[in-house]
Amino acid sequence: MAWPNPFRRRDENTRTCWGYTFQLTSEHLTAEQAHPMKHTYDVLGEECYQILNQLDPPANRADDVVPTARADAEKAGKDGDSKSNQSKPTKKDLYLLLRDNKDKHAKLQQLWNEATTVPDWVDWEQIARGQDVFYRYGGATLTGLAFQSLLGGMGANRVVEVLARTGGFSVKVARHRLFETTQHILECTRSVESIQPGGIGFASSLRVRLLHAAVRHRIMKLAETRPDYYSVEKYGIPINDLDCIATIGTFSGTIIWLSLPRQGIWLREQEVVDYIALWRLIAHYMGTPTEWFETPARAKAMMESLLMNEINPTDTSKILAANVIRCLENQPPTYASRSFLEVNARWLNGSDLCDALGIGRPSAWYWALMAGQCLFFMSVCYLYRSIPALDRRKVKALRNVFWTIIVEGKFGLGRETVFDFKYIPDYNVLTARGGDDEVKARETSVERKYRNTLLIAVGCITIAGYAGLKITSMLLARIF
Repeated sequence: MAWPNPFRRRDENTRTCWGYTFQLTSEHLTAEQAHPMKHTYDVLGEECYQILNQLDPPANRADDVVPTARADAEKAGKDGDSKSNQSKPTKKDLYLLLRDNKDKHAKLQQLWNEATTVPDWVDWEQIARGQDVFYRYGGATLTGLAFQSLLGGMGANRVVEVLARTGGFSVKVARHRLFETTQHILECTRSVESIQPGGIGFASSLRVRLLHAAVRHRIMKLAETRPDYYSVEKYGIPINDLDCIATIGTFSGTIIWLSLPRQGIWLREQEVVDYIALWRLIAHYMGTPTEWFETPARAKAMMESLLMNEINPTDTSKILAANVIRCLENQPPTYASRSFLEVNARWLNGSDLCDALGIGRPSAWYWALMAGQCLFFMSVCYLYRSIPALDRRKVKALRNVFWTIIVEGKFGLGRETVFDFKYIPDYNVLTARGGDDEVKARETSVERKYRNTLLIAVGCITIAGYAGLKITSMLLARIF
């Protein structure tokens, strides 16, 4: 929910987009200025992907792999059985293929050298602080990633055209896909060593970079033989520089200036600088232009420019947004109802964008529960942040908890993914809307915790109000 600011200065440079108000500056990009980046992309990454494919050709045809990947994800989503996965053949790991064959081709060596050369602007102590920021506001950050960065990001009409063609956001596999994205973030924030060259975060960033190259290459090849499959003129090169900048921005700037403030949480100035620096380094590894994240001011201007120029929901946006809600509905470990998921989306993205995405309108009771959730996050985050010893303990604990639940747990991925190319674009692959049947709610829903938080808050306010009234009455009685 966007909090109104009665002191905001409004002039000819004031813009309001999807419930967010900001001031245009010289650092903001117009649609015309941003347009060239729709037709530039990570050329080196794609060249290296093609070389690696020649070194280790795909074993399966696209039409064989897609159903298998979907079946695996569906089975994992139903019972979380990681044991059955252990007997499956080892999946192709593009990172290991690159690492072990980098000296066999000049392009591979170039990519490896560029990725492993640490930029001059990297301060590892700052990067470590940026990693801590993610866990300091853990629950609120994950909420923002799920319901604003991802679900709200479905409003970007060009991006969803690529996502829809991978089939990775159908109801049956979307939850698995969300956990894979979260795994990448957790690997990048696990420790400072994990994000240094050779670490697991470094490795997963290169895997995702090569995966993006694979998707881009596949869609472009299909479009060559059937131009009506994907319009480069209309949507730009798939996973282009602007798209990649937007992705880094949704995981950094959107969290800082939209998601957390709308949950009542504001980062300290140094935390903002540190968190942006972390994602600038991840952008470097992923072949994304990093100059847009040189400073918080530039990162914020880019976030606002994208919000102004790129968010324009379509029917495809509605399909993918609905599938995200349905894939999370009453699923472990939170067992949140559809209405509670919808109110999270509306609170963070605003009613205008959610109406355009076709998100349902929950009752006032769920808005009250959402207020309870925000009160819970605010209380925990501000309390622990104010006491360094508690802050360190919380950050350490959440690192382990998130990893255990999302990556290792039976209700999560069950094991680490290597981001293999399993959601493969094809002529016959286009994400369809899932069913509208509501999943039966469970008694163990996380909503109970936020209901209790709300009741406690209301009780405290009532007691404080009553005490204040009594004290005021006593003082007035003595005076008069």
